[in-house]
Amino acid sequence: MSAIDNLPPLREVIATHQLSARKSLGQNFLLDLNLTAKIARQAGDLTGCDVLEIGPGPGGLTRGLLSEGARKVLAIEKDQRCLPALAEIADAHPGRLEVINGDALEIDPLAHLTPPIRVAANLPYNVGTELLVRWLTPKDWPPFWQSLTLMFQREVAERIVAQPGSKAYGRLAILAQWRAEAKIALSLPPGAFTPPPKVSSAVVHLTALPEPRFPADAAILSRVVAAAFNQRRKMLRASLKGVSPQIEDHLNAAGIPPTERAEQVSLEGFCALARNLAQT
Repeated sequence: MSAIDNLPPLREVIATHQLSARKSLGQNFLLDLNLTAKIARQAGDLTGCDVLEIGPGPGGLTRGLLSEGARKVLAIEKDQRCLPALAEIADAHPGRLEVINGDALEIDPLAHLTPPIRVAANLPYNVGTELLVRWLTPKDWPPFWQSLTLMFQREVAERIVAQPGSKAYGRLAILAQWRAEAKIALSLPPGAFTPPPKVSSAVVHLTALPEPRFPADAAILSRVVAAAFNQRRKMLRASLKGVSPQIEDHLNAAGIPPTERAEQVSLEGFCALARNLAQT
């Protein structure tokens, strides 16, 4: 990879710019450029696409995305220490990398991107889940993105692809599988990162469906599943009593026994419940 873009190896970049990973920012750097290129390829054909990257750090995945043919990469980085390293990548790829120093939770990327848009990121652990939920729950669908290729802790990745009845099944599975095809594309051991995290990681690839699998209001569905799985050991008539005083009637109308627990209810069942609640 360094021969392709004429940039130095990542270990050298990190040493030059003194970029030790900071736990407070959820940073774990991937230094193997062959691996970052492999992750970039999981995002699909990037030719003619703009790519949003959150938390690029020293730019390993950024370099992979650019060398895989991304039309443009918008990299949002909170850590000012990383900006000089990213500027070197921008200089090596004129007009194809825009770097914004700021908080990804506060920046509207659409002001800087042109469709078609894909998202690819080794997400900082402390904001990854919140960003994913935002991307999955816009009021209107299809979303601004065609696909999401995201690095998570293995446990979070398994929650995204989980099926009803499993311990991992919950809010993330419902929201992800309602509007997208979700799969685990790649697994990575702790040793792939610097510093090594205490857990394994995985890359999840989500492809936006043209329309949701079942009709439902995104805000209502989000509220229902959040309440249901917040007290997942309770029967639904108890865990959802704060959602509606007539929750048992709504559950029965949706074909869900009020004595069931959240992990027993299918995506279709939760969508039916959300639709029923929307009518009141």
